[in-house]
Amino acid sequence: MQKITTFLTFNDQAEEAAKLYTSVFKNAEITRISRYGEGAPVPPGSAISVTFQIDGQEFMALNGGPHFSFANGISLFVTCETQAEVDEYWEKLTDGGQPGPCGWLKDKFGVSWQIVPSALGRLLGDKDPEKAKRVMQAMLKMSKLDIRTLEEA
Repeated sequence: MQKITTFLTFNDQAEEAAKLYTSVFKNAEITRISRYGEGAPVPPGSAISVTFQIDGQEFMALNGGPHFSFANGISLFVTCETQAEVDEYWEKLTDGGQPGPCGWLKDKFGVSWQIVPSALGRLLGDKDPEKAKRVMQAMLKMSKLDIRTLEEA
């Protein structure tokens, strides 16, 4: 059992979000859904909470009502090895959502994600400070990150 679990609180879209996230990532599954019974303030059978895993990391999603929202101060950081991986996650997570700068996006639920190629850290940490500066400047002009453009900088 992992010690720290990411806990996401939605208005009433916890199950929908968990289904999206487990469809986006290959090694992912919903592991538990707790549902309301008769007499609840919402229709019986509505999800209270959903537990799911992505690559062995557990997440919990709760339907907490309209007074909860997401902020930019926290995001889910996804490391990608290839441009195809960047493209796939970007396309699926921005569907109904909103692209942002420098590899950031908000999905249709308002959750912030960073879709980042692993090459970015290596390129930004280049021993040639001028090259690292060019990579930074190139990245600052991008929304979805492009590995080839970063490498060419």
